[in-house]
Amino acid sequence: MSAPTTRIVCWFSCGAASAIATKLAIAENADRLPLEIVYTTVAEEHPDNHRFLMDCEKWFGRPIKALTNDKYGGSIYEVFRRERFLVGPSGAACTRLLKKQLRKTFQSPTDRQVFGYTAEERERADDFIESNPEVDLWTPLLSHGLTKADCLAMLKEAGIELPAMYKLGYKNNNCIGCVKGGAGYWNKIRVDFPEVFERMAQVEESLGRTINVTRIGGLRKRITLRELDPAAGKYQEEPDIACGVVCYSAKSTYEDA
Repeated sequence: MSAPTTRIVCWFSCGAASAIATKLAIAENADRLPLEIVYTTVAEEHPDNHRFLMDCEKWFGRPIKALTNDKYGGSIYEVFRRERFLVGPSGAACTRLLKKQLRKTFQSPTDRQVFGYTAEERERADDFIESNPEVDLWTPLLSHGLTKADCLAMLKEAGIELPAMYKLGYKNNNCIGCVKGGAGYWNKIRVDFPEVFERMAQVEESLGRTINVTRIGGLRKRITLRELDPAAGKYQEEPDIACGVVCYSAKSTYEDA
């Protein structure tokens, strides 16, 4: 028999989904357990994320605790330099060391942990449960059937300005220049943040590693950012923002709390 839950931990990422999941968790904390909102900082995120975090703190009515992996200065580039690794089938070194490692250090066996998995991400949530059986996972967005578009719309209706990366047409508010992005993503970075594209191209060259894969003659081949065709890939320029019945149902949860 598992030990009773003693704390709720909401993992806030400066993304729309984690913001709505946190807001719902605060409202649905019927047992009034201690609740902490935790953010793992990454130096390469858009500077507007600080403004968004402050806006969300006011909306939540609670402080957000920031954690940083000081060994790497919270920087993806320091991870790349020291670990000499970018991304592979097992994921990205920056995610593991700047986010996952901090979560595992902070978490307690009796925590209930809130993640912002949306209705489109049920399979990801299932994979997380399988890989982290020790975690008591709470997914408020899945419970309410909320999509990413729903979360964006709910933030706008709450009067919270969306993070700059969403307004630039990015589907997630990750750091600028995510090594998990594909050809279309990196060609968008090439246009919006050419200095980031150039910096990552230099990192690839210095490490002898690559981010992207293409097919030539039916065979998969890894290519550098400098070899990436500027016309390769497709990236949705604007995230859909639509608020339906499920939004209003979920909103009533925290508005009536």
